[in-house]
Amino acid sequence: MRCGTCVAPNEFALTERPRPETAPDGWVLIDIQAVGICGTDYHILEGKHPFLAYPRVIGHELSGRVVQDREGWAAGELVVVNPYLSCGTCRACRRGKPNCCSAIEVLGVHRDGGLCARLAVPSGNLYAAGNLTPTQAAMVEFLAIGAHAVSRSGILAGDRVLVTGAGPIGLGTALFARLAGAEVHLMDLSETRLAKVGAAFGFTHTHVVGAELLVGDLEDGFDVVFDATGSASAIEAGFPYLAHGATYVLVSVVKDDITFTDAEFHKREARIVGSRNALAADFDHVMAALANGAIDSDALLSETLRLDDLPARFPALAKDRESLIKAIVTFVD
Repeated sequence: MRCGTCVAPNEFALTERPRPETAPDGWVLIDIQAVGICGTDYHILEGKHPFLAYPRVIGHELSGRVVQDREGWAAGELVVVNPYLSCGTCRACRRGKPNCCSAIEVLGVHRDGGLCARLAVPSGNLYAAGNLTPTQAAMVEFLAIGAHAVSRSGILAGDRVLVTGAGPIGLGTALFARLAGAEVHLMDLSETRLAKVGAAFGFTHTHVVGAELLVGDLEDGFDVVFDATGSASAIEAGFPYLAHGATYVLVSVVKDDITFTDAEFHKREARIVGSRNALAADFDHVMAALANGAIDSDALLSETLRLDDLPARFPALAKDRESLIKAIVTFVD
């Protein structure tokens, strides 16, 4: 079978590997139906991911169909894949936090992913997709990142929230913050992107980076600030937006050290919260929101393409951050 592989930074190719016909005990074979392409994949292509060795088959936003009856799953059943493979025994896992397992292996990052026809996945990492379409099911994981960040934040209805970075992860965070009852503001470098997501999803409080923000009703700052930029300088620039008693949730990951003014931080009794990956409850929350129409999957979808098209399109997709929300590779007609 052909696999979408980042061979080296800025080198992507379709490589051949044997199609798996068996799976270890406790694992299930699935035929991949759809794969979302996300910022992590673009960072891998560009050589910017801090936790990766090449070559790597990418793809962690996955939906699939079970190949054969096994481990309580029925052949043909559509599933959402949780790509975070945890050890189950470390301190984090024992405390119910497998998303930050000390020995975690994320499909498509630490081990080969699902941009291929067939994949073996631990049974416990599969969730029944119910009435979702394969494309919707492939969107669950990236939205779960935002849902988890909102859960981590301690957000309350009526809170004033700022999300910096209006890419897919930031957008997902904004959507679930709004579902939690917050007044959501979006900030991004691109006025074009802000206009696009604002029109598509009804966000009226949008701000271009560089414009004066803490004026008028916003003078006191924001109760929760989420960073989804992947930029160290943007993270540092976010500290002044924290209201007294606020929480700063770092959703994106960067290689750099982050600095801030300790006196200002303590004066505000602020909190810094890291948010990594997602939990099963977050996946459930996202699937319910997609199923009941609270999240518009059609508005999220920018482009569908086949695996054969990806080598030619991938570099352009990585550069198209203004108009692109989510590209999906489909393996079925």
